[in-house]
Amino acid sequence: MAISAALVKELRERTGAGMMECKKALLATDGDIDTAADNMRREGLAKADKKAGRIAAEGRIAAAVNDDRTAAVLVEVNCETDFVGKNEDFVAFADQVAVAALAGRPADVEAVAAIEFGGETIDAHRRALIATLGENITVRRFRRIEAVADGKLDVYLHGARIASAVAVTGGEDALARDLAMHVAASAPAHLSADEVPAERRAAEKEILVAQARDSGKPDEIIEKMVEGRLRKYLAEITFLGQPFVKDPDTTVEKLVKSQSAKITDYTRLEVGEGIEKKQEDFAAEVKAQASKSA
Repeated sequence: MAISAALVKELRERTGAGMMECKKALLATDGDIDTAADNMRREGLAKADKKAGRIAAEGRIAAAVNDDRTAAVLVEVNCETDFVGKNEDFVAFADQVAVAALAGRPADVEAVAAIEFGGETIDAHRRALIATLGENITVRRFRRIEAVADGKLDVYLHGARIASAVAVTGGEDALARDLAMHVAASAPAHLSADEVPAERRAAEKEILVAQARDSGKPDEIIEKMVEGRLRKYLAEITFLGQPFVKDPDTTVEKLVKSQSAKITDYTRLEVGEGIEKKQEDFAAEVKAQASKSA
């Protein structure tokens, strides 16, 4: 039977699939659009399962903040290529996940997947998007941050790949925003030196002692050298100890004290952080293909 362009268009709008794929599905069901949509959905879910093992290290960080700026969520949604990471459907999905996670207050990523919007769970939307875009898509992680009583927070997004949020009490209106920008740029591992785990301190001190002993200096000199270098190291990895990104002549701690403020919480996410990406050797791939065709 002949399949009208209007019917193909309607199925495309319902499924997000390509024109030829929709036409093929309609031909297979003699124009029954509901059955065609169901069949495409089942095929899409099967494709999603097959793609689940593929590395997804690209994507974007999406953020959502409540109206009174006392709570925010950052979420990392991954795909396989930067191209798909910029797709408007992918971007819309990531934004919706952030909004849903902010409202739903999920305990973990599994709970995020179960949140419903538009009549379906986030995971169902994710799997349908895999079928449409042809790449593995994952909701990898999220961070929720809340301000304490009488506090405030702000979020900073550096493009789509890095996002940060900082909650403070006191200070000027721009302080939380400026500090969030600092976190995005400097990625402090801990708030203060007191919060650096003892094992991390010990490991770094051991390295510094070994380096200092190579100098051949007396033990009392070595001890002072190590103490100074350890303080410098702790300043480099802590939020309060780092030079403020907008004014390197002052530390974050001095900035905060100058405004009678206090940092109560902070967080940062970066796309693909910690994911081992597959290294493509295109020269070897071309060579292999040439060998097969020879």
